[in-house]
Amino acid sequence: MWDKPTWLNWLANFLLVISFVAMLYAALFAVVHLPIFPLREVVVEGQLNHVNREQVKLIVAKHLKGNFFTLDLIKARNAFKKLPWARNVSLRRRWPDTLEVVIEEHQALARWGSIALVNTHGELFYAASNKELPVFLGPGDGVIEVASQYMEVSKSLKLADLTIATLALSPRRAWQVTTSNGMVIELGRVDIASRLDKFVRVYRNTIASLNMKVSYADLRYPNGFAVRKPVSASAVQTKVAETKSLEPNKHSAKSVKKSTKPSAKAGKSGHGKKQAAVSRA
Repeated sequence: MWDKPTWLNWLANFLLVISFVAMLYAALFAVVHLPIFPLREVVVEGQLNHVNREQVKLIVAKHLKGNFFTLDLIKARNAFKKLPWARNVSLRRRWPDTLEVVIEEHQALARWGSIALVNTHGELFYAASNKELPVFLGPGDGVIEVASQYMEVSKSLKLADLTIATLALSPRRAWQVTTSNGMVIELGRVDIASRLDKFVRVYRNTIASLNMKVSYADLRYPNGFAVRKPVSASAVQTKVAETKSLEPNKHSAKSVKKSTKPSAKAGKSGHGKKQAAVSRA
């Protein structure tokens, strides 16, 4: 090999290129890590109603390490995604010293029981909200199904000026609605849309005009539905009063028994016999 000049020239040229690349990489590495390219500004954009300035400042101070070139965008993105209301986050460098952060917040649709919130995409997220929201109940794999059904049921009930307070899906996939005025509506498992349309049409044209409060509606009948009025407090009190009036009076019973017993003196005189006979009658 050493007596072949051509091979030696190729080897020398190869080593020269490797040395040049290594020197260039070292120079670029040194330049990139110099403090002359600091990240001076973080711009946060998006329709932000829950992400605040203090939260952003905390993430910048704790997780954004490095300068304009060395900042790890993946780690920075993951740090912003840990915000409770952040659904999607995108980051982009803008020369010479700015980081642009675009945050898409969750739009709360309902509560999932008492443990989480549901957004408009049917996704669970864990955040605090003081907003009055409907409550979804159902099996763990039914979040998207309940959110989708809510849109349809809510649209139908709106025609009757009814709003949903609770929408429940049972393990057998049967639906139940509780409205904001306390009415419970059993929808069953099939023909949900047609059953609801029929009920809304009758409720809007007939029941609502009667000013009659309905506490329960069962829509699971093939050719109609059943409604039930709430039991008033006065009716309950009347029933209780009637029940008490039918109970035997123990004191009066004792007095009757005592009056029916003939006295010893009455048995000896005719007047006493007559009185005893009247008492027995």
